[in-house]
Amino acid sequence: MAKQLQLDLPQWGGRRPGAGRPRLHQRSGLRGPGVPHLRHGAIAQRHPVHVTLRLQPGVGYLRSQGRARVLQDAFRAARIRLGMRVVHYSIQGNHLHLIVEVESSEALSRAMQGLAIRIARRLNALAARKGAVFADRYHARALASRREVANAVRYVLGNYRHHTREPLPARWRDPLSSAAFVDTRPGDDAPVAPPRTWLLRIGWTLEPSVPCPRRYEPSMPAGRPQAG
Repeated sequence: MAKQLQLDLPQWGGRRPGAGRPRLHQRSGLRGPGVPHLRHGAIAQRHPVHVTLRLQPGVGYLRSQGRARVLQDAFRAARIRLGMRVVHYSIQGNHLHLIVEVESSEALSRAMQGLAIRIARRLNALAARKGAVFADRYHARALASRREVANAVRYVLGNYRHHTREPLPARWRDPLSSAAFVDTRPGDDAPVAPPRTWLLRIGWTLEPSVPCPRRYEPSMPAGRPQAG
């Protein structure tokens, strides 16, 4: 009986080794393609969102005077834009933290795209460079409880203290963050907007682990404040 030979035919379909987008960013070494955007409907209007943006190598040190001014001007221009309110921020050497209020996942996506484009254009112009500025898509995490909001605010405002090795006074406040507006109502020219959600106005200050600041009451929209 004749023996049937096995043909070396190409195999199509199924999972292939190395297929898909790389797990590490080729230039920066950061894990990629990044944490996916929140799924549609994943954000409730009453829940703040903690957003992190990381930058490409070569853009420069963000805490330098010129770059920090560019970022604060961008926050000022976009603090209430496309359904997003920037309530807190922190500028670090190679990344940014924001705490924002948004109407929906779609509003967050549109607003962050506009903010990222504004920042990228100005940072590139300052450094006389071209190309991508952000190393990855933004990371977004909805904050649904008083404790989550309290931990996020404390983490964002104290992020420089977390990264630096230099000794800082106990009551030191990072000038490249929104720490100055924790117990003071932001003016119209501030880089942040007054919070509207109950969790960011009052709720987070009720956590026992957080030293309670002097609370201010920003003007509220019509209707009953939403509880967290």
